[in-house]
Amino acid sequence: MSAHALILPKFDGDGGDVWRLENYVARGGYEVLKKIVAEKTPAEAIIAELKASGLRGRGGAGFPTGLKWSFMPRSFPGDKFVVCNSDEGEPGTFKDRDILRYNPHAVIEGMIIGAWVMGCTRGYNYIHGEIFEIYQRFEAALEEARAAGLLGQNILGSDFSFELFAHHGYGAYVCGEETALLESLEGKKGQPRFKPPFPASYGIYGKPTTINNTETFASVPFVLKMGGEAYLALGKPNSGGTKIFSISGHVSRPGNYELELGTPFAELLQMAGGMRAGRKLKAVIPGGSSAPVLPADIIMDCTLDFDAISKAGSMLGSGAVIVMDETTCMVRALERLSYFYHDESCGQCTPCREGSGWLYRIVHRIEHGMGREEDIDLLRSVADNIPGRTICALGDAAAGPVKSFLKHFEDEFIYHIEHKECLVPPARQEDGFLIPDYVSRPC
Repeated sequence: MSAHALILPKFDGDGGDVWRLENYVARGGYEVLKKIVAEKTPAEAIIAELKASGLRGRGGAGFPTGLKWSFMPRSFPGDKFVVCNSDEGEPGTFKDRDILRYNPHAVIEGMIIGAWVMGCTRGYNYIHGEIFEIYQRFEAALEEARAAGLLGQNILGSDFSFELFAHHGYGAYVCGEETALLESLEGKKGQPRFKPPFPASYGIYGKPTTINNTETFASVPFVLKMGGEAYLALGKPNSGGTKIFSISGHVSRPGNYELELGTPFAELLQMAGGMRAGRKLKAVIPGGSSAPVLPADIIMDCTLDFDAISKAGSMLGSGAVIVMDETTCMVRALERLSYFYHDESCGQCTPCREGSGWLYRIVHRIEHGMGREEDIDLLRSVADNIPGRTICALGDAAAGPVKSFLKHFEDEFIYHIEHKECLVPPARQEDGFLIPDYVSRPC
């Protein structure tokens, strides 16, 4: 559902052919690209508009897009690359697949504009391995763009040439990290690289590369069509424009909602039909499963923008809003999250490889009635010694939920340890995802 319908087009039923080129053009699609090519708009002017818009990366990190594009060494001889990160593997996040499902040409136009600005000759869209039908649709959209002279040699009759390809990933969460994504694109094992050098100077095949999220590229045509200042006015000073929020969990109408940044969380909750079965809100993870959890009394006073969520003690991240009601056992929820990060660690860094498994095993034994009095302090100690000691942020992602769950819901963990049972009666708990119940190694 879309309140503003910039990135997610409005449609009835299942969307039908809303994704096709003719319908995108009817909505004003490719007008910005055609104007740029016809007028030979300088790269500096486009970057200036992006900076004025306050557009920040929509994949989680929130880095200013215009600034990122300015890092590309345009005078570098030879190939330069632009890459779209559609490896949407963060639990709770499902916006990028809907952009590619219903508005793939917005992503394509944004990437072509990026190539124009940064002098890139080739581009790739790395699509998550578990959404193959989305990969197929994007391939179909690419064929439409090529047939219309929007991709390939001499685009729109100009001397500007750019080719764009789709790449199907294999479902590894770590490939959402940009350098692991590049390794995978090159046909190698998806593991993060040391930085520096950064992709802008040494990216895919050792060439300068700029990587942005799906939603970020899809936003670019709308920023340039509206103008940077007008786009910024939709949101807040440090959080310009609209953002797609994927809300899931214990709400009546889970789904994607496109809202102005700075919209109160309470308004999003109302749009999603409120709490399911009339239950009370207990906690929310506001930016994907790696974001720190916030209890109801804090999140209900928050607006959905980068600064407000950060001030509250979490992060906006990918905009995946996971809602938990009063039936949720927070120990059980953390056990599920901890297992995910333990399972998805690529194993390259010892603190993440060993630490994520250690965290899971401690939470697992607490949940299953084997907790020890010293486990609370042990969890904090392990979680404190992972962040900042790994090549990528997966270790931080494993530690973050542990620290925030203990910060706000330590009483539930203590109750599990002391009483060997859950504070929330099992009869009132929602059925959750099953996780392997194997015997824990000694911690």
